[in-house]
Amino acid sequence: MATSAQVALRIAGKQLPVLILGETGVGKEVFARAIHEAGERRARPFVAVNCAAIPESLIESELFGYAPGAFTGARSRGARGKIAMASGGTLFLDEIGDMPLSLQTRLLRVLAEGEVVPLGGDVPVRVDIDVICATHRSPSQMVSEGAFREDLFYRLSGATLTMPPLRERADIRDVIEAVFDEETRSATHVLTLDAHLAEQLGTLPWPGNIRQLRNVLRYACAVCDSSRVEMRHVAPDIAVLLSPATPRELSHAPAPTDERARIVEALTQQRWRPNAAAEALGMSRATLYRRMAKLKIVGPHRC
Repeated sequence: MATSAQVALRIAGKQLPVLILGETGVGKEVFARAIHEAGERRARPFVAVNCAAIPESLIESELFGYAPGAFTGARSRGARGKIAMASGGTLFLDEIGDMPLSLQTRLLRVLAEGEVVPLGGDVPVRVDIDVICATHRSPSQMVSEGAFREDLFYRLSGATLTMPPLRERADIRDVIEAVFDEETRSATHVLTLDAHLAEQLGTLPWPGNIRQLRNVLRYACAVCDSSRVEMRHVAPDIAVLLSPATPRELSHAPAPTDERARIVEALTQQRWRPNAAAEALGMSRATLYRRMAKLKIVGPHRC
């Protein structure tokens, strides 16, 4: 990651197309924006387009714009496309691997000739853009399968930067602390992250990468009723993944003396199902609810 960041700083503003590779959720758009802001065009537009989020029937007009009366329902004055909006700045095409082949041909012409022709128009519009693309797929494999134009691939990959998944990052603890600090900015009181919890979070595989980590910490901060975010504040589906105890370990584990901790532990183990938790605690459901109210224990679904 450090090498990719160093290369990015060197090539920023050099009018070199950049291709960012990495799993979903690693922060490719954040990285692309950082490259833009490190270059001379930082004060100009940064226009992001997610090629996978726009229906194929709309992506052409979204990217290239359209002339007046180009199709039924079109604005009477036409519309500028994202490419034209990015002129003078940076166009970020996220999930470029999902762009239809027909539009890949048109994009190649824009990059080669520096001009865009709106849908339904015949007058080209000059554009001056830096292009950054990103994908979680393998462009070279897509080229070999005929799903991506080889000439466009070479046009876009002036510099190819790979972002490692969160689980492979040597600085994962720093990332956890940084994301936690960002999430505590909206908290109503000062929060700190329990060191043991931070260490355990660093051992998870994080298939959703930083996006998943952020959601986990955002939830924990939201339900935290003290000054320190601990294991009991983590959503049950994540808590069960953190150093799960074996049946033998559970049988020898000391019973919590604090009633609140005992109830939260039972609720977490039973995925916050009140009937099962009450049975595990040896009390009625009504008694469990009364004690939860007294101890101000709030279920995650009510936060």
